[in-house]
Formats: sequence, C-alpha cells, structure tokens
Amino acid sequence: MLLFPNCKINLGLNIVGKREDGYHNLESAFLPVALQDALEIIPSRNSSPPVTFTCTGLAVEGEPTTNLCIKAYNLLKQHFPQLPSITMHLHKAIPMGAGLGGGSADGAFTLLLLNKKFRLGIAEEQLIQFALGLGSDCPFFIINKPGFATGRGEQLQPISLPLSGSSILLVNPGIHIPTGWAFSRITPSQPAKSIKTIIAQPLSTWKDELVNDFEAPVLAAHPQLQSIKQQLYHTGALYASMSGSGSTFYGIFSQPITIPPGTFPSTYFVKQVQLP
Repeated sequence: MLLFPNCKINLGLNIVGKREDGYHNLESAFLPVALQDALEIIPSRNSSPPVTFTCTGLAVEGEPTTNLCIKAYNLLKQHFPQLPSITMHLHKAIPMGAGLGGGSADGAFTLLLLNKKFRLGIAEEQLIQFALGLGSDCPFFIINKPGFATGRGEQLQPISLPLSGSSILLVNPGIHIPTGWAFSRITPSQPAKSIKTIIAQPLSTWKDELVNDFEAPVLAAHPQLQSIKQQLYHTGALYASMSGSGSTFYGIFSQPITIPPGTFPSTYFVKQVQLP
C-alpha cells in the first residue's frame, strides 16, 4: 500500500509561552501543501527484523532508531501486537530540517497507512494522540486540512483561508536550522493581535501584520537568507515568510508564475505548487 505524505507551511508563528513540561505553547495556522514524499508498506516475508526500512531520494540523516516512520511502527506495535513485520520504503522529496514538517508527515502517514493496511480500526482521535507521541507537528497531518493551531501545535481548529487558486513558491537554501537552537533564541510573548484574526483579513494586509517569531533570529544568524524573501516580493508575491523554524521561505502568488533564470542560486531547492 502506498501513500504520499505532504508538507505544510506555517502562516504566521507566535511562541506565546514556556510550559512546565519543557515544551512551548504557540499559535500558528497550518496549511497543507502538495509537495510530497512517497511511503510504501508491505508485509515482510521474514519475522525478523520487525521493520526493514529503505530510503531513496533526499538523504535521511540520523540513526534508524530516530526515524519517525520506524518510531510510528514501534508505537503501534506496543498497542497492537498482531502487527506483522513489514518492509517499508520511503522516497524523500521534502527537504529536511526546513520548517516544512516533512519528517512529521512521514511519521503521521505511517500511522495512517498501518491503520488502513492492517485494518486496526483506530479512530481519528486516537490516531491524533498516537501522532502527538511522535512530535508536536504530527497530529496536524492526521487531519491534514487548514487549521489554526495552539498548545504545542496539536490543538487544531478548522479554518477557511482566502487562498483558493493561489500558487505557493517554496525556496529552500539547504541550510539546516536546528529546532532546539531556534527555540533558544525566542523570548515567548503574547502577540498584540492573534494570527487567527490576521488570517481572516484580506491577504493584502498580511505583509504588515503576519509574523513568524523564528524569522528574526534565523535571519540574524544567516543574513544571506534575507535575499530570498526580497526576491519573492520582487517576483510578485502577495505575502512571503519563513515556514516553521526555517530555513524554507515561501511566497504566495495570485496565480502560477514563471521564475526568471538566475532568480535563485542553482543549488537552492525551488518548487511551485498550486492550491486547490
């Protein structure tokens, strides 16, 4: 069975408080975007190891024990011992450490795929709880619809956005921004105006009001990234921002655009996707 985990972008991101459990409370709007990995799972012919994992496409860093796809299998195996051994293949197209939630999507979609493939009968609310055990962004990908996120990012309210037919241009320079480092540069505070209020306004007002708290410290550490945002606006973006803790920037355009050669260095990952 094959599924296609997609990425997300953050429309604004405010860090509003530090929690007693060490996590942070935030508010953001999550928007699914059709840049996709591919994930396939089939029953294994052998009982050991429980998971045979292979990967193509973009290189996946880290030890297998830290891979969210394998963690997702092990998590469900604890609750559903009847899960057979599997062979899992992941083709990576979503850049990692880029603020797009690619790893979180892969972990969440593993839960979805295992539930469907092996008819585990797990309800959506329980899948969300399992996903939260993998990471703060993972519950969003179980629902996978535009949502206003609070708490760690797991408390989601459906939202309607004025973006139908828009085009999203993603630009990733290949700079990995460690999430822990990014959070260490933030002093939590309550915003003067909630993101939920801002995104209900016309898109033309977002440029002056919709902010990602991580953008300032990331640009201070990597000032060369400022040119990406400038180029997005120069190319005609109605709104441009960094997604998540970076380093991907995106621009929202009213329609598909043609990117002139040389707009971005050839080493950058550049992808245009259309919103339905």
